[in-house]
Amino acid sequence: MVNNALQVVAPGRAEIVQLEQPAPRAGEILLEIEAVTTCPHWDMHIYDGVPMFEDRPLSYPYTPGEPGHEAVGRVAAVGQGVEHLSVGQRVAAWRDPGGRRQGCYANFVCIDADHAIVVGDKLKASEIASLELAMCVQVSVDQLAEVGAIVGRSVAVAGLGAAGLIAVQMLRHAGAGKITAIEPDEGRHDLGRELGASNVIVPEELPEPDRFGKNAFHSALDTSGLKVSIEALMPRCLRAVSIFGVLREQVIFGSDQWWGGFSLIGYGEHNRNAAARALTSIREGGVKLDPLVSQTLPLAEYGRGVTCLKERRAIKVMFIPPGSTIDE
Repeated sequence: MVNNALQVVAPGRAEIVQLEQPAPRAGEILLEIEAVTTCPHWDMHIYDGVPMFEDRPLSYPYTPGEPGHEAVGRVAAVGQGVEHLSVGQRVAAWRDPGGRRQGCYANFVCIDADHAIVVGDKLKASEIASLELAMCVQVSVDQLAEVGAIVGRSVAVAGLGAAGLIAVQMLRHAGAGKITAIEPDEGRHDLGRELGASNVIVPEELPEPDRFGKNAFHSALDTSGLKVSIEALMPRCLRAVSIFGVLREQVIFGSDQWWGGFSLIGYGEHNRNAAARALTSIREGGVKLDPLVSQTLPLAEYGRGVTCLKERRAIKVMFIPPGSTIDE
């Protein structure tokens, strides 16, 4: 069968290319893609020709199917040694290992069988395709839970992009007390409240820096990765700030944070247990991914979708590969 795949051939230009249907190697499955959601910063960086990480220069044409990795579909074939998955099962990719020979913006892709998790048929594509992102956020939520910084606590979430909106829901589901979301784009405030934030403010409305004051947060989860955001949170949090967003700058950890039991927590490791917990929360209704999908487009309109992300007219875009039929 023909494997139609997206390929970013040059900055600002993407095409649908036809590849041979791949065959799964030992330990892999062949996944027939139903839908793929954007990982906004990855998509915008790659499409614009900007390295996601400074030490990883880009070259074009980019790897076919990349940077797509938040995918749901059905197992079309299994490689040697794969016994826990079978043809016809509906699965989602919960981990993106990077450096693959082909990404998920395609009809078919081979992935490590251990990086797929069975999701069943009850959830719509928009309700489960972003499981990989939910797993990633779950890792940071778990880190805060390990230091007793969630249950009954006042927790701040910096940024109401896709990750921040998931974080708000996960913290609420995990038993957080008051959740304050911090987001400069007031157009996203209502959705933040709808998904579980007790209060949503712009950065200018942050309380005065006083870790031990009555208005201080107990902890915070930063989804921006921005130095200015993290350094604004630290003097306003009693116990911990967990950094989810990709950090590209040096953050100053000073004497004010050195004492009083404060922790600045870097990102943890992707793991299947976090994926399973995220999936359980989704099935129970504690985490809803569907509200994050602002638009659904055919894969051939990839450039249009990325433009919507750049102009903040979409939180996430779900792309449907040629020939895929889904019930949305």
